[in-house]
Amino acid sequence: MTHSFSEQTVVSTNPFIELNNQGKITRFELTQKIHCLGRDPSWSNTAVPNNWNVISRRQAVIQKEGEDYRIYDGDRKKPSGNGIFIDHSRINLTQGYLLKNGAQLYIGQDPHYQITLTYVNQKSRSFATPSKRRLDLSGLQHWPVELGRSPHPSNYSSMQLDAPTVSRLHATIYPDNKGGHILQDNSTNGTFVNGKRVEKRHQLNRDDAIQIGPYSIIYTGKALELNNSANNIRLDAHKLCLRVRDKQNKEKTILNNLSLVIEPGQLVALVGGSGAGKSTLMKSLLRIAPLSSGVVYLNGDDLRQNWAMYRSQLGYVPQDDIIHRKLTVEEVLTYACKLRLPPDTDIQKEVINTLEQIKLSHVRHTLVSNLSGGQRKRVSIGVELLADPKLFFLDEPTSGLDPGLDKEMMQLLREQADRGRTIILVTHATGNIEVCDRIAFLGLGGNLCYFGPPREALSFFRMPETDFKYFADIYIELNQGTTTEEISHQVDIWSNRYRNSPQYTSYIRSTLSPGKQDQQSTDTTVKTGISPFKQLALLSQRYWKLVNRDFSSLIIALISGPITMVLTALSLGDEDPLALVENPDVTQASLALRLLFIFSCIAIWIGLSNSIQEIAKESAIYFRERLLNLGLIPYIGSKLFIRAWIALGQTLLMAIAVILVFKSPESDLIPWSLGFAITTFLTLVASTSLSLMISAWVDNANKGNSLLPLVMIPQIILSGVLFHLEGWSSKLSWLMLSRWSVGAYSAIADVNAMAPSVPNLEKIFEPSDVYSATWDNLALNWGILLAHTLAYLIVTLIVQKRKDIF
Repeated sequence: MTHSFSEQTVVSTNPFIELNNQGKITRFELTQKIHCLGRDPSWSNTAVPNNWNVISRRQAVIQKEGEDYRIYDGDRKKPSGNGIFIDHSRINLTQGYLLKNGAQLYIGQDPHYQITLTYVNQKSRSFATPSKRRLDLSGLQHWPVELGRSPHPSNYSSMQLDAPTVSRLHATIYPDNKGGHILQDNSTNGTFVNGKRVEKRHQLNRDDAIQIGPYSIIYTGKALELNNSANNIRLDAHKLCLRVRDKQNKEKTILNNLSLVIEPGQLVALVGGSGAGKSTLMKSLLRIAPLSSGVVYLNGDDLRQNWAMYRSQLGYVPQDDIIHRKLTVEEVLTYACKLRLPPDTDIQKEVINTLEQIKLSHVRHTLVSNLSGGQRKRVSIGVELLADPKLFFLDEPTSGLDPGLDKEMMQLLREQADRGRTIILVTHATGNIEVCDRIAFLGLGGNLCYFGPPREALSFFRMPETDFKYFADIYIELNQGTTTEEISHQVDIWSNRYRNSPQYTSYIRSTLSPGKQDQQSTDTTVKTGISPFKQLALLSQRYWKLVNRDFSSLIIALISGPITMVLTALSLGDEDPLALVENPDVTQASLALRLLFIFSCIAIWIGLSNSIQEIAKESAIYFRERLLNLGLIPYIGSKLFIRAWIALGQTLLMAIAVILVFKSPESDLIPWSLGFAITTFLTLVASTSLSLMISAWVDNANKGNSLLPLVMIPQIILSGVLFHLEGWSSKLSWLMLSRWSVGAYSAIADVNAMAPSVPNLEKIFEPSDVYSATWDNLALNWGILLAHTLAYLIVTLIVQKRKDIF
């Protein structure tokens, strides 16, 4: 930030409060021991305009404490409607907040209606850090105003926004010669105005909220005001409910009217027995799981409506690893950097910094597959830390770890929370639960039985408060009963007891805040942030490295075709079914067709085997990257691109094998070796596309392997070689790759010409237009193989798109 910022200074003998309602200012001096602020004239002793509806009827109590004042939300018995916030944390109903000279607090969370409360006490010896920085646009000599991670150092009209997801020059602001200003987006991850991503140039209006990465900037018409509090994220969950139908079509409750308040910088654990809805709750808070009703607010914004704006600020580590095991730790972080952060990022610096945070610098060159479970989980966390998320979700981060690693992981998360991140984790382990600020204890049916500090949970559940070893007994208490009905009754007792407890009042009722109302749905389309071609190049580079690391599988994929060709030649002995002789045998055409059918089956089987697991086996990685910025076409394209190059290698080796072990037929259309290579390549690519479609369709890699025979058998039966196809079977054969692959091979080899003019030959081989040696027929077969490839890829994209949550 340059020295262009200005802070408003006011001089007064007595301490005073200044209220700024979107430019309308009122001020009152603090001369009494207790001041009551609100619109209720029978209660308030401070004059507030009646039409300032953001201020509640009983908004705050301001009580003298030493030489300063302490402010309390509401009337000290009941919280106010819109709350009082500092850094998105609502001040505590009972503890309040000690005001210091220059302190700025906010009534409400919506910047369009928010009222700024500034406390000034020139006699005070303590000062608050200003919560706003201001860049005055009036009379600027240097244009444009530059907003970014590292604006040009010679530009005195700049605002530095230091965050990994912010581009070096993220956006610029120009005057429009009409007294207003125009915002131009130059970024990778987008600039948002009032929750909507702007496209290049946007006319700014008074009180527009500009969101750049984690920073929120208010355009007042004459100035830009930057909130320091934008680095903090507060989460308010309002009455979350999820009801589903079971197999008997009976309604089942997964989450039951559940509300939570999670303040910035808190480490919160979601705990409870199996089936209590912990993971579902976490996914609902992240809004990647559906809800029957309820709203999740981040800093007052409906998360579902503003997903595009917040996605770069959210970190998510699912229970499954979101990293490729065939990469080194450094490679994993480097590719994540390139895919997630602006292209002008110092990647090496970010990787080194992240390795230090997760304490894995000593294994940076080690393959992920060679790490321990705890280290792999740290790498997954490191991938998310690259973007410096302000709200972090982790599903079972300590699962499968021994007690020592469990403690290290919880300490790591505690350190991250102390850096200002809001962290929410699901866990079964409770040995180190005391490091958390809050725990949410769930019972069967998604009922909230407790939310508050861990130590208070012991007293609430009537356990000895001296030792956390009794914490596990809470699980036993909530699962008393021999039937589901008995356990549900026990859970209801504790859930109702909590709703009437002081803890519920302190940690939920008095702090839960309403979000911004009447928000329109914003654009939730996943945008890559980088060009599709660059993302395709990065994904292809990463995928090739993964394929190359599994070197033995790559070699097998390359040589299996040629080996099968050689074995086929050995089984034929001295016969040369493809060679055109002057007096062909009556069986030559039939034998040649069967040989070409074998070539086709080999190519189809190899192509299907190429990619049957490729999408299904990395579903967790895909889901996380897709949530952030993964493009569908670059993702599928990278798979096909690399597999097409492998198919080219397979084609060359198979062509060499066929040329060496079989006599080549004479072709009037195209040289046999070239025609064979083109047909084989098209068959391999088409079957690879088919396998990608299947891999996208199934939910795990094993199912894909199980489906291989089911896919291959129809290719054999409906190829038109083994059986004469008529009626519906003939039409169905158009959907088979084998029908067109064999047709292309046969046209090039001119199988029809191999049949001698012998009576009753049709009993052995019947010449067919399907095998006609014409360019039209060959082009038709090749064209339909390409059409199959395109159709499978389109279906793959549609299937993957349907997996999107937003």
